[in-house]
Formats: sequence, structure tokens, C-alpha cells
Amino acid sequence: MNHTILEAKVRDGYQTAREIYAAYGVDTDQVLDQLAGVQISLHCWQGDDVGGFEAGAGELSGGGILATGNYPGKARNGEELRQDLGTALGLIPGKHRVNLHASYAETGGDFVERDQLTIDLFQNWLAWAEGQGIGLDFNPTFFSHPKAAAGFTLSSRDPAIRSFWIRHAQCCREIAARMGARLGSPCVNNIWVPDGSKDLPADRLVHRQLLKESLDEILAVSYDRAQLVDAVESKLFGIGSESYVVGSHEFYMGYGLSRQIAICLDMGHFHPTESIADKLSALLLFAPHLLLHVSRGVRWDSDHVVILNDDLIALAHEIKRCDAWNRISLALDFFDASINRISAWVIGARATLKALLYAMLEPTDRLAAEEARGNLGNRLALLEELKTLPFGAVWHQYCLTQNVPVGTAWLDHVAAYERDVLAKRGR
Repeated sequence: MNHTILEAKVRDGYQTAREIYAAYGVDTDQVLDQLAGVQISLHCWQGDDVGGFEAGAGELSGGGILATGNYPGKARNGEELRQDLGTALGLIPGKHRVNLHASYAETGGDFVERDQLTIDLFQNWLAWAEGQGIGLDFNPTFFSHPKAAAGFTLSSRDPAIRSFWIRHAQCCREIAARMGARLGSPCVNNIWVPDGSKDLPADRLVHRQLLKESLDEILAVSYDRAQLVDAVESKLFGIGSESYVVGSHEFYMGYGLSRQIAICLDMGHFHPTESIADKLSALLLFAPHLLLHVSRGVRWDSDHVVILNDDLIALAHEIKRCDAWNRISLALDFFDASINRISAWVIGARATLKALLYAMLEPTDRLAAEEARGNLGNRLALLEELKTLPFGAVWHQYCLTQNVPVGTAWLDHVAAYERDVLAKRGR
């Protein structure tokens, strides 16, 4: 369709939707302004199947992390990965962020042990982020390393192993704080460890005690929260830790609340039938900040590309209903090597933004008023009617005003990039 004709149709559709939502007391113009202020952190590891750039890096291992597929065009270095991320960001409405793992340090081919990482090894990322006008987030990398082979890192019984990983986490916090200071945006530094046991342990307490002591040592240095936001992330189980995960939800909930740091909830890190949406209102009463890893598990923590499904919409609704926009950080966390990796980023980010928009368009005050009056039938009826309002027309308008392709037009851009760039990299 001619671009001018498409634009006119989008604007006409939006005006109709605007009037319909206004009848429910929703100002769609105001909603679109609010959505434009939401930042999603795109995970760099989708672009290279969690490989990283460490010299002499071995196979991906630890904590059930598994990237499946062999789609051509995987990024092979920092320059290619940043090029791919820039392409994806250009197809996602709004201004967003990028999330790095420590294993994406660029060392010029020299081996640098993880407890010796410095901000200097991320200068290319910082310069690129400044050019893009975006913030960066960070993660220590506790997997795919000989000192993680036994299945325990910060909770290892071996003091030497434990000390190594403590030093790694300490230098990562310093790097993250430096990133936040330079970019003028708080850097969320998220700690997740793959520690656990394949079979039943005789002593569950000892490793959790060691993890607690290690975390206390890591967090002993205080940083300005305008530069660094500390977070800790739980998991239900992983391949190799089916029977026991040291950093369970209960452990990190207790630790995070007692230390007043952010708690990370990953959508794939709980039982397959367990939604994290219900947890938000409980944790927000006590936690200063929440980090949400937007993922999609299929039968287990399989990190499928995020789609606009009931779980994602429920999560967005809870953020809206708790009015928690300033206390929650959103980050994508999935990796699929079976499809075009840029498509994966764009699909996941756009799905997340659609869910947030869908929630923002809800007349929550009206629903709450019916509930407070005890008119639960009216509440249910309203919830059902809202499902068929012209949300899609508002989404198309948002894409148009943010100068990104409307509808499936972004697929043409990805196809051209695959032909001109990715195909030349090979498998």
C-alpha cells in the first residue's frame, strides 16, 4: 500500500479509536505520551546465542542455559552485535536500552579473567550507547566457565572458588556504576547464579548460608543509586539443578527485602502454570524496586521469544493497576537461534510494548470504582467489553508517531538486512 494512503488510514482509524476510548474515560493521546517514556532493556545475548566474546571461550554451560537452532547470520564480534542491535532498535517504537553480560567485554583477543574485568573493556559499548542516546544495564556472568563446572559459584564450599566469583561480582558492580554515571542513567546490575544440585542434597542450608555471606561481601561497597541499581534473581530449577537451586525465590525474596535491593522476577523461572503477575502487588509493598525479565517458557524455562499472550498482558495490567511505572525495570530475556535473531528482538519488544499499551488503555479507575461499590457483575462486564475495543488502531498510531514501520512492514527491513548483511556472515 502507498505510504501516504497507509498513513491516512492509520490516522483515520486512530481518530475513531480515540473517540471510543474517550467514552470510557481514557485519553489515548495521554496514554501514547506515557508509553513513549517506557524503556525496555534489550538483551545482547539474543544476537549471538549467549556466546560472548571471551578469548578461548568454551561451550555454553551452566544452569540449564541452552540456545537451540543454527540460523545464519549470528553476530561474531562486538561491532556486528551492535550493528544488529541498532537495526532492531530502529524497528521498535520508543527509546530503549541494551542489557550486557560481563562475557561481552572486548579484550582485543587477549584473555582477561573474569575477576579482572574493568570498564575499559566496555568502552566500545559505552561510545555506541552514547551515540544511540540510550542507557546500558549489566549482569555478572557466572556460567560457561571452568570455575562453575562443579555447579556452585557464590555458594561453593571451596573458599577459592567462592572468592573468585565474589571478586567477579564486585568488579561487575563497579563497571555497572561507571556505566550509569557516564550515560546519566541508572544501570541495573542483576546477579543470577546457576548454583544447585541435580539430585537431592543432604544439606540445603549450608549453600544458602554461603550465598548469603557472599552477597553481603559483594554488596559491602555502596554506590549512588542514581548510577547503580542492584538486583538479585531467583530460579525454580535448571538442567543440572533439578532437585535443588540455592537461589530460590524464597531465598532472594528474603535477601532482597532485608537488604532493600531490587528483586528480579523472570517469567520463565517459576512453575509453568505460575504467573508472576500476582507477585507484584505483594512485593511492591516492601521492595524498593522490581526487575522483570520478560520471557516465555514452554513446559520449562526454555526462553522462547515473547509474544502477546495472557501471561504478558496480565503482567502489564498489574504494573498499571499498581501504578508502579517508576519502580519497575523491564528487560527481555530469551534466546532463539532457530529464527532471524533481529526478528526475535523486534517481535519480543513490540509484543511487550503492545501489552503495556493494552494495559494503559484500561479505565482502571472505573473498574476499581465498580469493585469498591460491590458491583462485581459490572466489573466483569466492563472487563469483557474492553477486550474488543480498537486497541490495534492505537498501536498503529503509536508506531506511526514514533517513525517505525506500521504492522508487518518491519519485516521488509529485516529481509533487506538479512540479504545485505547477515547472509554474508554465513552460519
